[in-house]
Amino acid sequence: MSAEEKIVFERPHALLPVITNYCPGCPHGIVHRLVAETIDELGVEGDTIGVAPVGCAVTNPDFFSCDMVQAAHGRAPAVATAVKRVLPDSVVFSYQGDGDLASIGMAETIHAATRGEHITVIFINNAIYGMTGGQMAPTSLPNQVTQTSPYGRDVSTAGYPVRVCEMLSTLDGVAYLERVTVDSPKNVRKAKKAIKKAFQNQIDGVGYSLIEVVSTCPTNWGLTPQDSFAWMRENMLPYYPLGVYKDVVADGFANAAEAASARNADCPVAHPVTEGGAR
Repeated sequence: MSAEEKIVFERPHALLPVITNYCPGCPHGIVHRLVAETIDELGVEGDTIGVAPVGCAVTNPDFFSCDMVQAAHGRAPAVATAVKRVLPDSVVFSYQGDGDLASIGMAETIHAATRGEHITVIFINNAIYGMTGGQMAPTSLPNQVTQTSPYGRDVSTAGYPVRVCEMLSTLDGVAYLERVTVDSPKNVRKAKKAIKKAFQNQIDGVGYSLIEVVSTCPTNWGLTPQDSFAWMRENMLPYYPLGVYKDVVADGFANAAEAASARNADCPVAHPVTEGGAR
């Protein structure tokens, strides 16, 4: 390489040099790169174990060079919990879509979060079931047309969409929640920062972290990639606002457990009196 040449971008080592199976315009590839860059920059490839879901990201083991485990549909948080408890020095992440995480896997999601499992969750919210053909998902918007709601989601019968970050923010076991998107270079950089912080929180023992990526599905939405991002900005972002929904470190606590203890400080049974007379 001559003195005038400078490498400004290259494939992360943690991302394997293979052809993706994702549809043209799908943001999964962007998010995969951000996760792989984070693994590279933190130097944890040899210590990282990813958990793949059932859904479009079921083929995650084909793309990441770290160890990967395949979970049954919705059970990635339970599998990640087991891996982290057996190998506590490892860095464990799950990568899940909205159908996997917020429908069949809702119980696993809630209970891993409220237990404060020291795992990192990457959550892709594209408001439909992607792999199986575009059916209505827990995150589908009111009046959104899908394969199973051809006249639009009727909230009187199907209920309202699940806002995952808002819901999990009420749980004491959660350390960090942020909602991001990857529709522009600026937002890609913000998403990368959030993902890296979520991984760093795990390394530092802060607690459970989840990063929600508001995404698109051009194929099942029946739109071009550019029009998909425009539809997402116009419709999804008002319903799923971007931002930090919980950050115990920013609030001045060392970890989620410390924040939880402060929150329930007035509960006698949660803070029993010790032999010395102090709680």
